[in-house]
Amino acid sequence: MKIIMLGAPGAGKGTQAKMIAEKFGVPHISTGDIFRANIKEGTELGIEAKKYMDQGLLVPDELTVKILLDRVAKEDCAGGYVLDGFPRTIPQAEVLDAALDKLNEKIDYAVNVDVPDENIVKRMSGRRACLKCGATFHIEHIPPKQEGICDSCGGELVLRDDDKQETVQNRLKVYHDQTQPLIDYYAKKGVLKSVDGTVEMQKVFQSISDIIK
Repeated sequence: MKIIMLGAPGAGKGTQAKMIAEKFGVPHISTGDIFRANIKEGTELGIEAKKYMDQGLLVPDELTVKILLDRVAKEDCAGGYVLDGFPRTIPQAEVLDAALDKLNEKIDYAVNVDVPDENIVKRMSGRRACLKCGATFHIEHIPPKQEGICDSCGGELVLRDDDKQETVQNRLKVYHDQTQPLIDYYAKKGVLKSVDGTVEMQKVFQSISDIIK
């Protein structure tokens, strides 16, 4: 069971990926986590990736896929995995497919957590993060007991720069330009499944679980 999670930033695909991984007993694989692990362990691939990251450059697709394939070749991925944050573009998807094809493997499902832009802007601009402990709240959905104060440690709650409306809109533009074409790509391959991401988190999870079953 090899699953790719798709969806705009703030659609909740990371949360769903973790829940799916837990329920079905497969690893949740985030490319960011793999890079950090390889760099920390000082692997050959990690050292190569670090050269690009230190210069503020994107890690090339071929190297990213190499690191990804190195991760999915590990024993815990024998029963499948959930990919979160990769692929982000059509070229990345093509490189991944070509690499999997050589192993006689393929992606089983590309799950798109569908949320309209206006919902995402509202969702993200309502987030508040604690400056002290990093706990997150939402002014509508998970409000703190006392406005502007963290329930956990009493620290100040702030609107992070990357949750500000103009930043979210810029991120959505990049998503629509680069990542949304993946929805058509996986639809043509017959593996795309879309779920309504505007409903309550558990309902989204139930929809995805029903697809995977």
